[in-house]
Amino acid sequence: METLEKLVPRIQKMADNLCRAEGLELVHVECQRESHGRTLRVYIDKSGGVTLDDCAFVSRQLNDLLDVQFDIQEPYNLEVSSPGSKRPLSKLVDFDRFKGKKAKIKTMEAINGQKNFTGVLVGASKEMIALSINNHTVKIPYGIIDRARLA
Repeated sequence: METLEKLVPRIQKMADNLCRAEGLELVHVECQRESHGRTLRVYIDKSGGVTLDDCAFVSRQLNDLLDVQFDIQEPYNLEVSSPGSKRPLSKLVDFDRFKGKKAKIKTMEAINGQKNFTGVLVGASKEMIALSINNHTVKIPYGIIDRARLA
């Protein structure tokens, strides 16, 4: 039996296929341990924004797929929502798409003794994210990003 955290990449692929079939964008999938247990959070989007009906549809469909595809023994809550104003940035193209927007990035490894960065996205190229902080550009390798969100 695999843990929910280890299933996230496979769940993400399944959710991405479901979203594409419905004309939606899968923004991000995460599994969080919270005070009331585990939460599998799925963020979706589309041009013009997602509706409550979009979220409910994806939630029902994904819940059924999870039940059929995986034997998840641990209890969890499935949440499907829009990414909101603090949208997670999880794909390399997201960093270019939101160029000019303020973002918070946390890295797994320190860059010049620092792991937390807040600045304006300059863009992305060749697996590097450029972030402007106080008129100084910091280049962050995409592969060491732990979390990134619009601020």
